[in-house]
Amino acid sequence: MTVSFQPASGPARRTVVAAAGAAGLAVALTACGGSDDDASAAPARSGGAAEDTANGGGTPLASTADIPEGGGKVFADQKVVVVQPSAGEFKAYSATCTHQGCAVKSVSDGLINCPCHNSNFSVADGSVSSGPATKPLPEVGITVDGDSITLA
Repeated sequence: MTVSFQPASGPARRTVVAAAGAAGLAVALTACGGSDDDASAAPARSGGAAEDTANGGGTPLASTADIPEGGGKVFADQKVVVVQPSAGEFKAYSATCTHQGCAVKSVSDGLINCPCHNSNFSVADGSVSSGPATKPLPEVGITVDGDSITLA
């Protein structure tokens, strides 16, 4: 009896391996986000008190006591980082790094830190303290009313 071994019809092994590699590359590139030249950052809002009152206020974030002087706190769900550069002065910036879109994770020693590629931004004005980022973090509008900090 003669048995014939013929390959089953379907994609070749090389085709399957190449497709899996391409899918993995697409996932990796998507996770890294855009480049420094990417204009995907949302424009900052001024967040003046009159504007906030007219719009009915915004999203409550924290108490002023939650934000240490010279430091800050990252609010991942709202994609914002709130800082207190000097006593009683509160600012907020986008928590999306301008290098490749990673989320900043911490604030220490007067710097907002991105763990992906070690970019650091000043709490005073959001400017780049060390790269590879080349653009500052965009400012986000907040309102401080008494001891409450609210997104504009």
